[in-house]
Amino acid sequence: MNILWFFPTAGDGHYLGTTEGSRTSDIHYLKQIAHGLDYLGYDGALLPTGSNCEDSWVIASALASVTNRLKFLIALRPGVMSPTLSARMASTFDQMSNGRLMLNIVTGGDPVEQATYGNYLSHDKRYELTDEFLTIWRDVMEGKKVDYKGEYVDVTGAYIPSPPIQKPYPPLYFGGSSPAGKEVGAKHADVYLLWGEPPAVIKTKIDDMKEKAANEGRDIRFGIRLHVIVRESEDEAWESADKLIKHVNDDTIKAFQDKFASFDSTAQKTQSSLHSGTKDRGALEIAPNLWAGIGLAREGAGTALVGSPEIVADRLKEYKELGIDTFILSGYPHLEEAYTFAELVFPHIQKERSKR
Repeated sequence: MNILWFFPTAGDGHYLGTTEGSRTSDIHYLKQIAHGLDYLGYDGALLPTGSNCEDSWVIASALASVTNRLKFLIALRPGVMSPTLSARMASTFDQMSNGRLMLNIVTGGDPVEQATYGNYLSHDKRYELTDEFLTIWRDVMEGKKVDYKGEYVDVTGAYIPSPPIQKPYPPLYFGGSSPAGKEVGAKHADVYLLWGEPPAVIKTKIDDMKEKAANEGRDIRFGIRLHVIVRESEDEAWESADKLIKHVNDDTIKAFQDKFASFDSTAQKTQSSLHSGTKDRGALEIAPNLWAGIGLAREGAGTALVGSPEIVADRLKEYKELGIDTFILSGYPHLEEAYTFAELVFPHIQKERSKR
């Protein structure tokens, strides 16, 4: 059981859907989080990517120099980055950080954002490009000199001057829920990422991807992205969940849903469908202790595990039994909640973590 946290590079705060209680994620704050994660024993942390986030490569480079063992899950952006240049960046970072790089393949699910980078490809064609990108990237990272002429990517004599520490290259994390995304994930991913849904749904998706990877002659691992709200008692945890969205109103919910309507991401559409557009707790608890309230006012992963330390640990173990071995977690505010989760839940999952 690998436990990763999250760097809030688009800002942080005590509430969703409001600037009240907000917190700027400057380098001083991010260093506090990095120091805390390193000290507490988290295995790594995800740096998000997107039009509202600061650049993940630059921030990770700054934070790697002030940490000792924490790993950094950084985005590779096919269609935005060159496969050759990104391979050099990845190899250099892996060397300079002593093997602490993990890579999150982000094809992109918002056509409006993609256009800002000059990428106007349709959904499925973006995944075709991703396939070409990763084919080149993996060969280059393995020390090959690559000539490749594809429909979207064309390189001649591509290489990197020195190899990464991790062999054959830092692990590739990938989440794509559409048929086109699953095809690329089965072919290239080391860890296939899912966003939080009820365990029965997750099991079906894991079984499906295991079969697709096997058809490619590959074995893959699985990870899940979840928020967590843990308190000493379950009642306190639910009170904190309600407090987190107390400033979210109908106009806020509508604004986010209108924004998501332009996305062509299958995963985002699924997350948006998990809540009923209401703050009613009964409607938002879509499985025992799995709460879809985050998705009312946040894009991306929109569900949280809510409960006491024992309950949340048990829910994590349920996902582990289904085949999940990597958990990418977060909470608001991220500094305090990193400590709360580690202090309250780590003792209950120490046996699972020691099997790494």
